[in-house]
Amino acid sequence: MYSIYTVRDMFKLSPEYFDKDIEDVAAQVLQKKYEGMIDKDMGVIVAIFNVKNVSDGIIYPGDPATHHEAQFSVLSFMPKVDEVVIGEVTELAEFGAFVRMGPMDGLVHVSQITSDFLSFDKKVPAFVSRKTGRNLKKGDIVYAKISTVSMKTSIKDSKIALTMKPEGLGKLEWISTRSAQKAAGTKKEKQK
Repeated sequence: MYSIYTVRDMFKLSPEYFDKDIEDVAAQVLQKKYEGMIDKDMGVIVAIFNVKNVSDGIIYPGDPATHHEAQFSVLSFMPKVDEVVIGEVTELAEFGAFVRMGPMDGLVHVSQITSDFLSFDKKVPAFVSRKTGRNLKKGDIVYAKISTVSMKTSIKDSKIALTMKPEGLGKLEWISTRSAQKAAGTKKEKQK
């Protein structure tokens, strides 16, 4: 999911920054250029750091800025199918729940929240199970598995589908309740 890469690239140093520390300016320029963008190989660029090995500047005719090459580290986020993530429910809609995982949100369709029948209570708002009493609301922390990923050129246009139906996934209290029920069932079998 998260990876660190080492990258080399050029940056432009405007004359008003000639008296500043070149590595600090390089970090600011490269952060503005890269952070928040999506690279098809690395994923979402979360942070630029550790700028070093800044080259001497090159001056091009008609351009008062100097152009430098620098090496820097990139922290990126690349969601992968079948990966289990932990996230916070950020929004609910009648069709499902949006879960924030790192710099992106994924959608858990209502049919993928749990095996129980759920209804959407607009007043709370929350998804509620009549059978088990489970509920899911904004701010809940959940474990989910990535079902599909469609990375586009921007975070807004990218789509991630999640599921919480498999065993061991869902809201934290659901997982602990299932574990306790399994443990109780195992004790009963041993007593027979």
